Amino acid sequence: MKILVTGGAGFIGSHTVVELDKAGFEPVIIDNLYNSNLGVLEGIKKITGKDFPFYEIDCNDAEKIRAIFEKEKFDGIIHFAAYKAVGESVEKPLNYYENNLISLLVLLRTAQEFKVPNFVFSSSCTVYGQPDAIPVTESTPRKPASSPYGNTKAIGEDIIRDFVHAKSGVKSISLRYFNPIGAHESALIGELPNGVPSNLVPFITQTAAGLRKSLTVFGNDYDTVDGTCIRDFIHVVDLAKAHVKALELLDEQKESDYYDVFNVGTGEGYTVLELINTFEEVNGVKVNYTIGPRREGDVEKIYAQSDKVNNVMKWHAEKTMVDALKDAWNWQLKIKAQQ
Repeated sequence: MKILVTGGAGFIGSHTVVELDKAGFEPVIIDNLYNSNLGVLEGIKKITGKDFPFYEIDCNDAEKIRAIFEKEKFDGIIHFAAYKAVGESVEKPLNYYENNLISLLVLLRTAQEFKVPNFVFSSSCTVYGQPDAIPVTESTPRKPASSPYGNTKAIGEDIIRDFVHAKSGVKSISLRYFNPIGAHESALIGELPNGVPSNLVPFITQTAAGLRKSLTVFGNDYDTVDGTCIRDFIHVVDLAKAHVKALELLDEQKESDYYDVFNVGTGEGYTVLELINTFEEVNGVKVNYTIGPRREGDVEKIYAQSDKVNNVMKWHAEKTMVDALKDAWNWQLKIKAQQ
């Protein structure tokens, strides 16, 4: 099966390309390199021994997307490409609505036209907002999102659900994932944000490596064990494998209007300070950090209940937070050695 991976040069996308290849799929990568770079493709090649087709294209460009579909004849799509920084989305909401929603519409229209039957959507636990109870299950009510980014994911899910139920010929799964961290154990690919990182672990590793003077922890007055936010941190390789499982499950479905959602997390919550302390312990380095005010758009605490993804999709998290923090640090050391 030939699979289009949008945002395939990004953090989660690149690891998913590797796992797709390992599972016998043929990935084709589209990425506009807005928050990634071409060096990632070299890392993928070293891990897999293969050169996968790559197109430097923006998913909002309907004509160019259509041309790729004409050329490649896809069996499925995994759609990662989106802006994803919570804080930035609060400052620039229109950019997020325009980019994240139009790209989705373009892909769905093109999938329908070219009869591509399987569509996996990169959603997020942000669709739950601040839940009334944790852990969250797939039946936990979605709340008004805490940020425009989160809202684009909720709206994206609704668009896909309605599209599938309209007998579009496209089956779909939305994966609501929690907080991906880590890197490939080879240290050949990992999280490589352009400019200032929007995610916590690259900030930690860059600070530990001396590239940044200090890390700001946003708020220590939340109702948690140490006052900092609680998250469900999942190793990016485990998350990548979940996308492979989702494609396999979609391919098994006989109903043409199949749509479902799955939480993808470890089922365990850790505070931001617990993450920092564990990073220091496992890697033997210190992280300079200060406590700052709360950040608009942040949820106090959230982690997954993983029963559905475990039982229906036959996926289980295999790697630990310690594994992820070791891999992230090895990746940072590799980057530093190359600079």
